[in-house]
Amino acid sequence: MTVSTRAAFARTVRGKGPGLLLAHGAGGGIDANYGPIMDGLAARHTVVGVDYPGSGGTPAAQGRIDADDLVDQLIAAADAEGLDTFALSGYSLGGPLAIRLAARYPERVRALVLSATFAYADTRTELVASIWQQLYEAGQHTALAAYLNLMAFGEPALNALTSDQVRGATEQLAHTLPAGTPGQVDLVRRIDVRSDLPLITAPTLTILTTADPLISPALQRELAAAIPGAEVAEIPTGHLPFVEQPQHWLKLISSFLERAATS
Repeated sequence: MTVSTRAAFARTVRGKGPGLLLAHGAGGGIDANYGPIMDGLAARHTVVGVDYPGSGGTPAAQGRIDADDLVDQLIAAADAEGLDTFALSGYSLGGPLAIRLAARYPERVRALVLSATFAYADTRTELVASIWQQLYEAGQHTALAAYLNLMAFGEPALNALTSDQVRGATEQLAHTLPAGTPGQVDLVRRIDVRSDLPLITAPTLTILTTADPLISPALQRELAAAIPGAEVAEIPTGHLPFVEQPQHWLKLISSFLERAATS
């Protein structure tokens, strides 16, 4: 069963200026994924983001989450804030959602930024996501948090931490996993926007996380190559640029949006 998620999405709105719509990753949220760079983004934009079912203040769904319903929620948030057109940033699962939105509403998307993302789950990504989902549903949240630290941090960043620091990070993460994690990760396993990629008309930047154990750089490059005219930038991090190199990530996004606005 697929259920409607149209009611009661929590919304974050910050800043003033041209619109910037944010789509977060699975098992995350707007604050978790974009919080470290929010001040920088909001300095030049009206930033609008919504939390998916079970993240932030949005109630969990009672059935499978539908990708097009999430796109409708993103559009509804932009409408509510008076953003007729906007730039769009999608991180991880937010990437294919942003792609779907840009393909459905090309007249509204002025620029598209995709970070650490994918168009579909290949065999490796499906395996990673299935373990993620199973551990959460089995209540093994500490084991899941350790697994996510292993799969999300780049090798240099992880090896820079002591065992005690990793243990502390694992314990903290285990207590903050969103209730919507299994539904969002299930969507990672199902979503496929490859047919939408050739339909993208907005100027697009794909930011590749080149030390990413979760979403392989090869899968990220495959997506970038299928979007007409997409620019590619690289950031030497794992799957968490907002943790490992937030200022570098912010600079890549901000510089591209500034260029796109004047082109």
